[in-house]
Amino acid sequence: MISFLIALGVLVFGYLIYGGLMTRVVGQDTNRPTPVKTMADGVDYIELKPWKIFLIQFLNIAGLGPIFGAIMGVMYGPASFLWIVFGTIFAGAVHDYLSGMMSIRQGGASLPHMVGSQLGKTTRNVMNVFTLLLLLLVGAVFVYNPADLLAGLTPHYLDRMFWIVVILLYYMAATLLPIDKIIGKIYPIFGFALLFMAVGILIALIVHHSDVPEMWEQMYNHKPDPDANPVFPMMFVTIACGAISGFHATQSPLMARCLPNEKYARPVFYGAMVSEGIVALIWAAAAITFCHGYSGLQDFLGNGSPAVLVNDLSIGWLGSLGGILAVIGVIAAPITSGDTALRSARLIVAEALKMKQHKIGRRMLISVPIFALCFITMLMPYDVMWRYFAWCNQVLSVFTLWTVTVWLAKRGRNYIYSILPALFMTMVTITYIVFAPEGFGIPLSDWLGADGCYRVALAVGASACVLAMILFRRFARTLNNLRSEGNARR
Repeated sequence: MISFLIALGVLVFGYLIYGGLMTRVVGQDTNRPTPVKTMADGVDYIELKPWKIFLIQFLNIAGLGPIFGAIMGVMYGPASFLWIVFGTIFAGAVHDYLSGMMSIRQGGASLPHMVGSQLGKTTRNVMNVFTLLLLLLVGAVFVYNPADLLAGLTPHYLDRMFWIVVILLYYMAATLLPIDKIIGKIYPIFGFALLFMAVGILIALIVHHSDVPEMWEQMYNHKPDPDANPVFPMMFVTIACGAISGFHATQSPLMARCLPNEKYARPVFYGAMVSEGIVALIWAAAAITFCHGYSGLQDFLGNGSPAVLVNDLSIGWLGSLGGILAVIGVIAAPITSGDTALRSARLIVAEALKMKQHKIGRRMLISVPIFALCFITMLMPYDVMWRYFAWCNQVLSVFTLWTVTVWLAKRGRNYIYSILPALFMTMVTITYIVFAPEGFGIPLSDWLGADGCYRVALAVGASACVLAMILFRRFARTLNNLRSEGNARR
C-alpha cells in the first residue's frame, strides 16, 4: 500500500511540476484569442465552461481504456505500475498537452492537418487514412461490450444486434448535432460519475490495504507465458490509455475548439491525462487486491472478461451504488468514446475536403459513409479489431510526438521533452509489429549473429529509433543553419 500511495503522490506532483514546465516550454499566452473567439460556428466551435471541457476531455480520452487496459496490463507485474506513473507524466500528458496547444494555435486543427503542417503534404495524406482507420476501429470496438451487457440486462428479444443498431443511431445523433446539445450536456455527468467511481474504489482499497501488493515485491512478469508476452514491448501497447494513447490527439482538437482561454489548456489536456493515469493506477491495484494476487487475477480473467471483473468488484466493494456506477462505467464510457471518435472522423474528412460544417446536409453527406464503414469494420472478429486498434493507437502517438517535436523545434522551443518519448514509442511500436502475432510474428528468442547478442525484434526496433534520431538531427541542424543565416542578414 505504501508504494501505491507514493505512486498517487508522484502523479499529482507530476501535474503540478512537470505540467507547469510544459506551459513554460510552449509559451502559454492568456491574451491570445482562442479559436472559439474567432471562428465560432454554432456547431463545433462553441464556447463551453472550462470545468465542462475538462470532464468531457477526460471522458473522451478515458472510456474503458484506463480500466480494461490496467486490469489486463497489471499481469505484467510491478513494471505496469511504473509505466502508468512515469508514462503518464513524461509521455501521455506531454503528448496530450502539446497536441492540444498545437491545435489551439492552428485554429482548432485536426491531427492530420497538424501532422501535415510539420511533416509535409504526403505525410498528411497518409495520416488522414491512418487516423480515419483508427477512429473507425474505436467506433466499432466500443460498441460490442456495451451491446452485450445491455442485451444481458434486457428481455431476450432485445438482443445484441438490436442494441448495436441503437448505439449506432445514438452515434449518428451525437456526431451530427452541435457539440453543446448532447456532448456538452450529458458528458460532464458521465465524466464525473467515472471519477466518482474511481474515488469509491480508492476508498475501498484503503480499507483493504493489507492486500495491496507493494511494487518492490514479486518484481517479475506474471503472465502465464512470459516468453510470448514480454514486458517490452507488449505491456507498453496493452496499457495505452492509462499511460499514452495516440487516440487522445484526435480528441484534443474537439475541446481546443471550445476552450475560452489558453490558461485552461494545462488542466484540460495535461490534467485530464493525469486523472486518467490515476484511474488506471487505482484499477490496476484494485484488480489484484480483489482477486487476492496475480494468480487469482489470472484465474478470474481466464474464466471471465474484464467487464465481469469491473461489475463484480464494484458491487462487492461499493454495493448497489457500485452496481450503478459499473453500468455507467462499462456501458456509457465506451459509447461516449465511440461517438466522439466518429465526430472526429467527420471533422477530419470535412477539413480534408475543405467543406464547411454549419449545414446539417453537409454533415450528413460525410457522416453516412463513415457510419457505413464503421458497420463493415464491426464484421471483423472482436479480438482482431482490438489488437489492430491497440497497435494503431500507439503508432498514432508516435506520429503525434514527432509532429509536436518538429513544431517546438521550428519555434525555437526546447523539444527534449517530446523527443524522448517520441524515440521510446518509436522503438515500442516497431518492436511490437515485428514480434506480435498480428505483425510479422518473429519471436524474441530468434537470434542474429553467432554470439547470440541481438534479438531480431529488438534489433529492428532499436535501429528504427536510431534512424529517426539521425534524421531529426539533420533536420535540426538545417533549421539552425537557416536561423543563423537569417540573423546574419539582419
